[in-house]
Amino acid sequence: MKYYIIAGEASGDLHASNLMKRLQVRDSQAEFRFWGGDLMASVAGHKPVKHYRDLAFMGFVEVLMNLRTILSNIKFCKADLEACRPDVLILVDYPGFNLRVARFAKTLGIKVVYYISPQLWAWKEGRVEIVKKYVDEMLVILPFEKAFYQKHGVEAHFVGHPLLDAISGLAPLDREGFKAENGLDEREIIALLPGSRTQEVEKMLEVMLSVRPYFSRYQFVIAGAPSLPESFYRKYVDDDVHFVSNRTYDLLRCSEAALVTSGTATLETALLGVPEVVCYRGSRLSYAIAKRLVKHIRYISLVNLIMDREVVKELIQGDLNRENLVSELGKVLQGDRERILRDYHELRQILGGKGASDKAAAIITGELEKD
Repeated sequence: MKYYIIAGEASGDLHASNLMKRLQVRDSQAEFRFWGGDLMASVAGHKPVKHYRDLAFMGFVEVLMNLRTILSNIKFCKADLEACRPDVLILVDYPGFNLRVARFAKTLGIKVVYYISPQLWAWKEGRVEIVKKYVDEMLVILPFEKAFYQKHGVEAHFVGHPLLDAISGLAPLDREGFKAENGLDEREIIALLPGSRTQEVEKMLEVMLSVRPYFSRYQFVIAGAPSLPESFYRKYVDDDVHFVSNRTYDLLRCSEAALVTSGTATLETALLGVPEVVCYRGSRLSYAIAKRLVKHIRYISLVNLIMDREVVKELIQGDLNRENLVSELGKVLQGDRERILRDYHELRQILGGKGASDKAAAIITGELEKD
């Protein structure tokens, strides 16, 4: 079978690559054409049609500034789909782009599967009607999403969260060896996960690093994003601030606590058992627009959304400042630590166990076999 897969961000690249591995197990003749990143390329054995680093634009203002590029990419994708005529189109999150492509794919008679739902339960709920019309199978990874879609007359499959597979498959780590390899000393580590986009990382690192004078017995280590070159981080590195590239999970497993930009990384950090403070600061205009559009949502981090209560502290926009960050990081390192770890254990139970990628692959190949 021919699979056409579109992932527009780093997290999508991870989850799509694991799905591709399971599709290969179930379909020995699997052929992949894809938009994504290096992880997907390592499975397919060839480069993506477009790399996600050329696709990811953050916030309303940034999208408007890059609208011509986005529309050009959509036009190119439609032409590529028409030429390729795959057996199935698999869309991974990235809704602004993927829902437009889904509509076009249906006009070509291509089966459309959505793996990892857009956060329609947070905003733009009306897009559910697009899903109902143009998506054949919706595969969701958060437990409350199945009920959300059911309410709107869409039958969704809850397959569990693929991060459980990625994390459970990690090899044992030699912590001292990791520190030595990366030029770190014996002090405990506070990991900094500032995001994956240039403007996002610059905003986050400025405030994250402002807490250093208050935690001098720790060393701070930045987790480099695969979408950014190592040279980008050099201006932040000194005797107390280090940088690790493409080893975020290993870094977290060696860390006492973490400061994490909102996104998939908040859930990754929790599943690896690292107490965290969640940080977010966007442009004023983008945040103002988002605040008006997002309804009925009390939290921005996946950890708190899934648990439906505040497990980890979220510092958003104006609340993200040095004073608050020092206070909340201090709590994480001391009194709140055991409570957070107990909540993380409950989180793992709610997410439903391992096997998400294989369950998704089974549904996709099963539907293709029916056809």
